[in-house]
Amino acid sequence: MSSAPSSPFRSASFRRLWWGQSFSQFGSHAGLLLLPLLAVLALDADADHLGALRAVEQAPVLLLSLFAGAWVDRLRPRDVMVSADAGRALALVSVGGAYWFGVLGMETLFVVAFLMGTLTVFFDVAYQSSLVQLVRRDQLTEANSALEGSRSVAQFGGPALGGGLLSVLSVPVAALVNAAFFVLSLLALRSIKGGRPGDEQGGQRDERGRPRDGRGGPRDEPDGARDEPGGPRDRRGRPLAPVPVLRRIRDGVRHVVGEASLRAVALATALFQFSFAALMTVYLVFLPRELGLSPGAVGLVLGALGPGAVVGSLLAARLPGRYGYGRVLVGAAVLGDGMMLCVPALHGSGVGTVLALAGLNFLFGALGQLVNVAMMSVRQALTPVRLQGRVVATVNFVGMGLTPLGSLLGGWLAGQWGLRTSLLVTAASLALSPLFMTLSPLARLGNELPSRSEGS
Repeated sequence: MSSAPSSPFRSASFRRLWWGQSFSQFGSHAGLLLLPLLAVLALDADADHLGALRAVEQAPVLLLSLFAGAWVDRLRPRDVMVSADAGRALALVSVGGAYWFGVLGMETLFVVAFLMGTLTVFFDVAYQSSLVQLVRRDQLTEANSALEGSRSVAQFGGPALGGGLLSVLSVPVAALVNAAFFVLSLLALRSIKGGRPGDEQGGQRDERGRPRDGRGGPRDEPDGARDEPGGPRDRRGRPLAPVPVLRRIRDGVRHVVGEASLRAVALATALFQFSFAALMTVYLVFLPRELGLSPGAVGLVLGALGPGAVVGSLLAARLPGRYGYGRVLVGAAVLGDGMMLCVPALHGSGVGTVLALAGLNFLFGALGQLVNVAMMSVRQALTPVRLQGRVVATVNFVGMGLTPLGSLLGGWLAGQWGLRTSLLVTAASLALSPLFMTLSPLARLGNELPSRSEGS
């Protein structure tokens, strides 16, 4: 019987990554509310301006994800993350400075929103691709659990922080405090050392530079782990000619398409995101109009997703290894998505309805995060180190690419069929993702993360 894997927190570099990622996520999610509130309170922006501001901030996900993956794989992920943090901190400082000198306008916020969105895309690709270089293969799931747990806390704590800053501080000071989170992040990240699994865990290498396992023998090293930051090198360590960006993007897409389990991860993610976007478009209208919930009650109901996601992150560190990745992925997806089928049966705005909705959202958030962490670990295990950034970007691009269409479909259904019927249909459409997973290689995964030969 194999012994339990040691905690990834024993690695100093992973601890720095976790601290840096946590600070950065809080800064990013605080900014998601800080900029729109600033537009409303300082510039008297209307709904059209807010919609445009949100769209500008989201646009880099679709426009730049694939390019971000190609560039991250050529550079040190640590340097990408530090640069992204520095850029976002300066962008927020510029907002405070523009307000202070009386020159802040919507044009400035549009530029800052696009810059923040672009740098966030690069940061997210870099931190996900860096993980396999800092922890061992058997620590991936627990490490992902920790990172996703902090991201979940930031998702519901960050917006509250952003709103709170503007309520008690002046605009320049609020922007500076928000920027300080990115500064704290870069200070933690810039001290990350190593870059290969085992470097920070006291691992030793043989005469050929290969990492030794716990018994002194050579340990398997992921493909591309000997690629030096800054680009691939030949056997003598000399840098090779740079590969064109479009070819690097193609290599990442080809790897996802050619690996059966990675292909399943991308398509299952796309099906879920499409259906979820349609559902949320209807859900956000259903709560206040059909059920008559107050804004405070709506916030309480939606806020339950955050604590649920934290619990899901904690469960993800243990359940896949005990019951198998395939069973956890399919089972959690079926149960979690099934929670939303109960929502159309609710009526009224009483305490019982609010508590029921909060409970359903808590379970949906927990089970959904369990699926998310397990999928991330499978994706990382099936991807060579040299392709991590491009595969992250490809899966994100495919997963988020259908989101606008899902939102449009949800709005069209609500107008044609009414809110309650549309909510039932869109909730039922969530079953497409677990159904696809059941028919894919993901359902057959065992208690250990797959190797690349198993995913083909």
